[in-house]
Amino acid sequence: MKRTPLYEAHLRHGGRMVAFAGYALPLQYTSIVEEHLAVRRGAGVFDVSHMGEFLVRGEEALAFLQWATANDASKLRVGRAQYSMLLNAQGGVVDDIYLYRLEEAAYLLVVNAANIAKDWAHLQGLAQGFRVELEDLSEGTALLALQGPKAAEILQGLTEADLSKKRKNDVFAAQVAGRPARLARTGYTGEDGFELFLAPEDAEAVFEALLAAGAVPAGLGARDTLRLEAGFPLYGHELTEATNPLCTPWAWVVKGEKAFFGKEAALAQACQEEVVGLVLEVGLPREGYPVLSGGRPVGRVTSGGYSPLLGKGIALAWVERGAQGPFFVEVRGKPVGASLSPLPFVPLK
Repeated sequence: MKRTPLYEAHLRHGGRMVAFAGYALPLQYTSIVEEHLAVRRGAGVFDVSHMGEFLVRGEEALAFLQWATANDASKLRVGRAQYSMLLNAQGGVVDDIYLYRLEEAAYLLVVNAANIAKDWAHLQGLAQGFRVELEDLSEGTALLALQGPKAAEILQGLTEADLSKKRKNDVFAAQVAGRPARLARTGYTGEDGFELFLAPEDAEAVFEALLAAGAVPAGLGARDTLRLEAGFPLYGHELTEATNPLCTPWAWVVKGEKAFFGKEAALAQACQEEVVGLVLEVGLPREGYPVLSGGRPVGRVTSGGYSPLLGKGIALAWVERGAQGPFFVEVRGKPVGASLSPLPFVPLK
């Protein structure tokens, strides 16, 4: 397994290490619920250095990204970011990504760790014919995510940048604890927060400074329960190569007024299924559990777990479009009542 620049720091702070996307990463330090609530009520810091980063630059960088991504990259001004997707020729999702415009003709794509090689090959293929350069920065980039209602307060004490003037999806250069960084007001928890792009040799010093300033170290477990409460997808679960994004709650990413790779295939497909949120009366739903209605299977859970804020099991599930409730989730062979929930599952700022 690969190790991030924070591997030794995780061990010092009691991280319970597990394998994830080829990396040794902390599942938790204390408990998943404790770390989850620390992020919802204060601030937590995650090591997400396993994510991939691709630099796209050149005179046709924008034209290339307009073709390669489903969202409208032309809307991005320098210093702004957007959520987007890469589609395949069948209209399925190669990956969901974040795109940052760093300079007039320079962009950064952040991709899922398990998809780095696949995304790189996909983008290299689409780049043919465009005057554009692609550079894989993944191995040389460390990434921390400081998330929670107190994230800005904690970070402000470590940087000269005026964070009060930074909006959601802003990206900018700054010093953090005396180390050069690129900061983005983005994240994967539904809370306010910042992602910090750093040189690997600076990651540990910044991580320790954030903890000393009041952030709690948080692991993969809390990251997953937080994104689930926020109603965010996880690639390989809600989104796959066979997923038509137009059949999901994240269809807003797909801007049909522009041309992009995979558009016609996606638009040509009728949605037989859709993604819904479910709250269970009792029990915990897990990936793969059947969703029932009228005594028959109508879908399956793609992500499920315990919501610390609701005190109940929650799930994202693919179900037959138009299926009528009441719904049940088969938990360990027994049907448990489940009600439809709007996303996010909990109120978020």
